[in-house]
Amino acid sequence: MPIRLTLPPTFRDRIEAADRPLAGMWVCSGSPLVAEICAGGGLDWLLIDGEHSPIGLETTTALLQAVAPYPVTPVVRAPSGDPVVLKQLLDLGAQNVLVPMVDTAEQAHDAVRAVRYPPRGIRGVGSALSRGARWNRVESYLADADRHVSLFVQVESVTGVENAARIAGVDGVDGVFVGPSDLAASMGVLGQQTHPAVTAAVHRTFEAVRDVGKPVGVNAFDPAVAQAYLDAGASFVLVGADVALLARGAEALADRWTAGPQAGTAG
Repeated sequence: MPIRLTLPPTFRDRIEAADRPLAGMWVCSGSPLVAEICAGGGLDWLLIDGEHSPIGLETTTALLQAVAPYPVTPVVRAPSGDPVVLKQLLDLGAQNVLVPMVDTAEQAHDAVRAVRYPPRGIRGVGSALSRGARWNRVESYLADADRHVSLFVQVESVTGVENAARIAGVDGVDGVFVGPSDLAASMGVLGQQTHPAVTAAVHRTFEAVRDVGKPVGVNAFDPAVAQAYLDAGASFVLVGADVALLARGAEALADRWTAGPQAGTAG
C-alpha cells in the first residue's frame, strides 16, 4: 500500500497562525545548495524568484526539494500571471505562488481562476502525474486543492496602488505584496525606493489592503525601512537576498584583504 502524505501549511496558514510578522529572503541564485543553506538559517519564508532570475521549472522543482526538510515556507514568484505557467508551478509542488505586476481586480480574478480547478477555475487536472499532489499520495487532493494552495499578488505600479482595495478584495487572493522598486519606476523616480512619494504610496496600499481584511507585505532590504513598514502594519517582509548577501560579503572580504598597505603582503 502506498503511504499517505500530508502537505505542509500554506503561507496563508502561516500568516494567520503567526503572532508576529513573518520575515523572509529572496532565493535568486538558482542553486539548490544555496537555497538549502538559506532554508536552515531560521527565517520564516523564502521567495523563490522566477521573474528576475534564471530560475525555470526544473530548477524550481530542485529548489523546493532542497528546502522541503526545513521549517521554512517557500513562496514561488511566477514570471507572470500566465495560467499555463501557474498550472505548471502548482503541479511541480509550489503550494504558494506570487503573481507579479497585478494592476487590476480583473487580473487578480484571472490569477485566482488559474490556480483553482473547475468549476471555480481553469487549472488543468494532472494530479496523478505531479509532485504537487505527491503523485496522488495526498488523500483527497483534488477535493481539497484550494486548501493546499495560497495565492498572493504583487502591486507595483501607480495603477495597482489606485486599485489596491479592489485587488485585495477579490475572493481567492490571500494577500498582497508591495514592490517598491517597480513602484518607484512607475512613479518616475527609478531606483529611489525610499522616495517620500513612494513610501507614501506603499502606506496607502497597506491601508487599502488591511481595510478589506487581507495581509500585506513588502520588500525592504534596509533594516530601518523594513522596521518602519512593519510598524505600519506589514504582516510579512523580505529583508535580504541570497545573491545580495553573497555579493556584499565578497566585497567586504575584498575591502578587508585587498585594500590598504597590508594588501598582498606575506605573513
